[in-house]
Amino acid sequence: MAEIELGLDTFGDVTFDPNGQLLPQAQVLRNVVDEGVMADQVGLDAFGVGEHHRPDFAISAPEVILAAIAGRTGRIRLGSAVTVLSTDDPVRVFQRFSTLHAVSNGRAEITVGRGSFTESYPLFGFDLSQYERLFEERLEVFARLLEQQPVTWSGHTRAPLENVTVYPPIEHGGLRTWVGVGGSPASVVRAARHRLPLMLAIIGGSPARFSSYVALYQKTLAEIGAPPLPVGAHSPGHVAATDEQAKEEVWPHYQTMMNRIGRERGWSPIGRAHFEREAGPLGALCVGAPETVAAKIANTIRGGGRPHDKLLTSIELYGRKVAPMVRDLI
Repeated sequence: MAEIELGLDTFGDVTFDPNGQLLPQAQVLRNVVDEGVMADQVGLDAFGVGEHHRPDFAISAPEVILAAIAGRTGRIRLGSAVTVLSTDDPVRVFQRFSTLHAVSNGRAEITVGRGSFTESYPLFGFDLSQYERLFEERLEVFARLLEQQPVTWSGHTRAPLENVTVYPPIEHGGLRTWVGVGGSPASVVRAARHRLPLMLAIIGGSPARFSSYVALYQKTLAEIGAPPLPVGAHSPGHVAATDEQAKEEVWPHYQTMMNRIGRERGWSPIGRAHFEREAGPLGALCVGAPETVAAKIANTIRGGGRPHDKLLTSIELYGRKVAPMVRDLI
């Protein structure tokens, strides 16, 4: 069986202090660094931070947070989850992550995507009607840069490149680059066409429904003569001593986050029954005791924000108990 890697990622959710007051974003960022250090200490393979540009998520510059974690760790892989490539310059993104790769002694990786929110488009002066073209062209440039050869390219969304070499280069090996996909078959094919690993965002519904995307990805790789490549999955989760404790700890924060986002997008409010389905055996949420979460992750392989102190406990249980159980079950 292929090697299994188990990690964590976070968007830097703005959470509450013990008195029920929202934490300053600066404190949230410091907490995320501590969480990354804890993930390294408990033996997890990877820690990722996601880019957003909104008041409820504090991380807008993933590479800076990852560099801070790199300075306090020595083993864990550090990556974005995701970098919104559509509204960034692929050359600068490559430079920032090649720099992170150097200062972390080869531990950097990146997940590129279009993002599930659109705040970055007006913020950085991009036309949302160019949603598809922006990502397609920027991914094409970034994939070319990963080859670490002089690049010549022209398109519609940035200045052309003429025999350009970008610095600093990747010192050893390559920069592992995932393409984040939320459920579009066209996005799955795009990742395969660029010969890049696939990262599936499983945030609702049964993980089993994504098996067709994995099959499509593998089929496309075979058709273009590419070797098999890794497939990853992201799902929200929380680990506590018991199933009930985990659910009670995460439910109020999950409800608040989902209903806040739902109001922006015109969704109906969710209730406890929705949460229980998602936290159940067939749902997307990896919430429960270590044994429950380990079984759910293993089944996936086979076929909102919480307070900082509870996050640290969850990370410790995930690394010290869940991860070894998953490896034993596979």
